[in-house]
Amino acid sequence: QVRLVESGGGLVQAGGSLRLSCAASVTIASVSGMGWYRQAPGQERELVAGMIYGGTTKYADSVKGRFTISRDNANNSIYLQMNNLKPDDTAVYLCNVNQWGANYWGQGTQVTVSS
Repeated sequence: QVRLVESGGGLVQAGGSLRLSCAASVTIASVSGMGWYRQAPGQERELVAGMIYGGTTKYADSVKGRFTISRDNANNSIYLQMNNLKPDDTAVYLCNVNQWGANYWGQGTQVTVSS
């Protein structure tokens, strides 16, 4: 069983930055994919940023140029650097790991951006 623990969320003013962290109980260098999703109240869960085995990344159009996904294989951690935050970025952010077909989720961390 893979365990994912997110941290780094909080309240920030528009234009500010936050860095989310996800500590994984699995060797992330060996997983097929990882990513950050978000879910706002009444909205569907959406992919914010993803990285597949080999390092190719993908971003939602709404965050391109503002968010960056990265990983630290030595510490089995996944990060999401979020800059120039906007009120529309307010949501629960969840870490995801796909281990060759098996999907795992963290409990989520709340990000609130005030205008």
